[in-house]
Amino acid sequence: MRLDLYQAETAVIAREQAAMLAEARERVLAGGSLSRLEQNGVLHALQVLVENAIGKAKHLIKAAGEPVPVSAYDSFRALARILGLSSQQLEKWNAIIGLRNRIVHDYMNLDMHRVLQIVESGGYAFVVDFLLTSPKETGK
Repeated sequence: MRLDLYQAETAVIAREQAAMLAEARERVLAGGSLSRLEQNGVLHALQVLVENAIGKAKHLIKAAGEPVPVSAYDSFRALARILGLSSQQLEKWNAIIGLRNRIVHDYMNLDMHRVLQIVESGGYAFVVDFLLTSPKETGK
């Protein structure tokens, strides 16, 4: 798929998921609670955002003519090298990838209170920013 078309689809999905998380964030900040169904929606939105970012990272690596790693962690390590991301930025990516992995694979031990803290603080915003940034703006 052409990178520009991929970016357009990526942005649509990012906006949709970000809007859902913003709604949940507003409710939590206002002192409200989320139903179990809404909590599952938050988990799904975070999972989709991170998976979307992993896919975009792999497309950017491929566009740079580099070998595309299988692992999400390795993909962002490669992207950090290509784009010159700081070690702090890479740590944030590793943490959010870890959250996605926990949502998908370790859901029985997931701390929903911690997830809601991430939503409340807007700790997912850097993922949305990455997804909405055009490949030209990211350096490739």
